[in-house]
Amino acid sequence: MKAKVSWVEGMKFTGESESGHHVVLDGTNPGEGASPMEMILLAIGGCSSIDVVSILEKARQSVTACHVELEGQRVDSVPRVFEHIHLNFVVTGQGLAEKQVARAVDLSMEKYCSVSLMLEKTVKITHSYQVLEA
Repeated sequence: MKAKVSWVEGMKFTGESESGHHVVLDGTNPGEGASPMEMILLAIGGCSSIDVVSILEKARQSVTACHVELEGQRVDSVPRVFEHIHLNFVVTGQGLAEKQVARAVDLSMEKYCSVSLMLEKTVKITHSYQVLEA
């Protein structure tokens, strides 16, 4: 896997993935794009959400929506790394089995989400979920 990050101006950069997708990163707060640390939250949220939806669909659950609310706490000293990240999955569907949602979230966070598994070596990662009827 390869990627390229190029300076645009100020603290603004563009990132291009090997597959040709582009993102704007900005170290200015607020800037014209997400900061690199915000991108980490988005990455763990995206990776785990893909797993959760995939697992639920394979279990023949009728998912109509899924989002994850993320909160990251960073240390006060430089480098300002994350010390704790919490993910709350909100899964909406028709007749969803809570047991299946719990299983999907646990499997993602403990077995499948590459981003979570990589980060958990240095960051405390916790998770919860909510099931809503469509």
